[in-house]
Amino acid sequence: MTTLNGMNVAILAADGFELAELVEPRKALDQAGASTFIVSPANGEVQGWKHFDKADRFKVDVPLADADPNDFDALVLPGGVANPDQLRMLPEAVRFVRAFFDSDKPVAVICHGPWTLIDAGVARGRKLTSWPSLKADLTNAGAHWEDREVIVDEQLVSSRKPADLPAFNGRMLEVFAASRERAAAGAAPQGTRSTGPRAGDLRGGTH
Repeated sequence: MTTLNGMNVAILAADGFELAELVEPRKALDQAGASTFIVSPANGEVQGWKHFDKADRFKVDVPLADADPNDFDALVLPGGVANPDQLRMLPEAVRFVRAFFDSDKPVAVICHGPWTLIDAGVARGRKLTSWPSLKADLTNAGAHWEDREVIVDEQLVSSRKPADLPAFNGRMLEVFAASRERAAAGAAPQGTRSTGPRAGDLRGGTH
């Protein structure tokens, strides 16, 4: 079983994220021992959707305005149309996402989530997948798009839709674990990192 004890994982989401694409990866990460934190521009709680209908709301653990990429070891970007469409328009969200790529930290993105990668300037030259309607946008941004359930390109894991979640979660755990092992062996990504937030310090409530 993959063990991610000691890893702090940010899940960046705005109102309108696809419910399963946050809940299922978070469950897999929590079960593997990671500490997960919902980072959001939303105030207090962030609204999930199940396709075209409102679903559950979740406590925001770390407001985006207070989030420091150096406090986290990995990033998850759920999909849903409205979610990344808001994030890509927020300079602080774009900077937050780009920081993980600049520090060579692992990122897992699904469905419409790769929209934010375009605005962060990190799509060019990468092999990835997404919801099919993003193919032209990603190709125009210089990415190599493929219609596959999951693609791993170095530290980037991507999938197309909720039906791909079993494969997505499995490869996400593998890539995150490999990054953790490299860090433990002394081959941490470039740049400085803090010791990271503790769940009791940042998580403001239950979800």
